[in-house]
Amino acid sequence: MIPKISSTLLATAVLIFTLFSCAAPKALEYQDYKNFGIHQLGFSKSEVRLDLEYFNPNNFGLQLRRTDVDVFINNNLLGHSASDTLIRIPRKSSFILPIRFDVDMQNLFKNAWNTLVGNEVNVKVTGSVKVGKANVFMSFPVNYEEKQKFSVFQ
Repeated sequence: MIPKISSTLLATAVLIFTLFSCAAPKALEYQDYKNFGIHQLGFSKSEVRLDLEYFNPNNFGLQLRRTDVDVFINNNLLGHSASDTLIRIPRKSSFILPIRFDVDMQNLFKNAWNTLVGNEVNVKVTGSVKVGKANVFMSFPVNYEEKQKFSVFQ
């Protein structure tokens, strides 16, 4: 004869198993930027596009639902990027995150000399991303800051 298990005990056991079997996701690792280009040049604003390469160190795939970030060069706001496109992120693999934002040309001119002569600039990205799995999403803050050598003469 098989003993009966109460539904409350079974639900508690399943909940405990689920909590301990799911590891907290590790942060996505920034690797590089690629395909930087100005797609629409204007006097007051211009459209910039680039691809950010990231690595997913997790043993499971993720979904990126939304990005909402501000890009700063030497603490001057360069532009804002927001995307609401679903991007599937494979496990233990690199992936590309396409970014598009409008640049206020007045803010760009504040940083033009450092960029033209090839000095290092401080690149800072702040905001949030919505990442999840199995259509359950959570918002995570983005706080990236690094000095980068960037020159139009390279």
